[in-house]
Amino acid sequence: MTWVEGDERTSRRIGLVEDHESVAIGLAAMLAPEPDLDLVLTAGTVPELLTAAAQRPDTVPGRPALDLAVLDLRLADGSSPEDNVRALRDRGIEVLVFTGADNAFLVRAAAKAGVLGVVRKSEDVPTVVAAVRRAASGEQVVTTDWAAAIDGDPQLSNVGLSPRQEEVLTLYASGEKASRVARLTGLSEQTVNDYLGRIRQKYSDAGRPAPTKTDLYKRAVEDGWLPVPERRPHA
Repeated sequence: MTWVEGDERTSRRIGLVEDHESVAIGLAAMLAPEPDLDLVLTAGTVPELLTAAAQRPDTVPGRPALDLAVLDLRLADGSSPEDNVRALRDRGIEVLVFTGADNAFLVRAAAKAGVLGVVRKSEDVPTVVAAVRRAASGEQVVTTDWAAAIDGDPQLSNVGLSPRQEEVLTLYASGEKASRVARLTGLSEQTVNDYLGRIRQKYSDAGRPAPTKTDLYKRAVEDGWLPVPERRPHA
């Protein structure tokens, strides 16, 4: 494990789970010039990261010890992506997958467990830094790799939304507030919220929970209510 000190008063605290030293060095070099992103800890396994993070002197009771964990899918300890993501999220730490993206099954497993996104190790520096920054702020990082892996999953359960529920989901998941969805659909805001509650319940019953707006966006992409994001060409 490696500690890296930074100005944590204004920076997002990033932890990296990666057992290849060269990758860890590379990500540290990418984030070093960014004053708002501090790679404060690297570890070879999730348990090591969680143990070390809990011992940080700046940890505040009741708050996550890290703002984001950047996670490799293939680790030498043989751990599964699902278990690793759930272990991190159980501690309140959001997850961004940083991978070669060569195994769609592993990407699907991580996506189902609730990661904020997937970014390839082969991406250029601005793309990786932007993905880390968005995820560290709690924002979804939707890429074609993530969406394609989910789109190819034959085990997604149909939740049976009504046409009206599909409309509400599409508008809300695309970024509209409930009040705006109400105006666009002619429904009351309370009715929109009722619909959202039923939609969440249907996804939960199907084994595909969507407790947050980000999760609803992912479900909408998975089920085709919103388009798969297009890869932006490099500048």
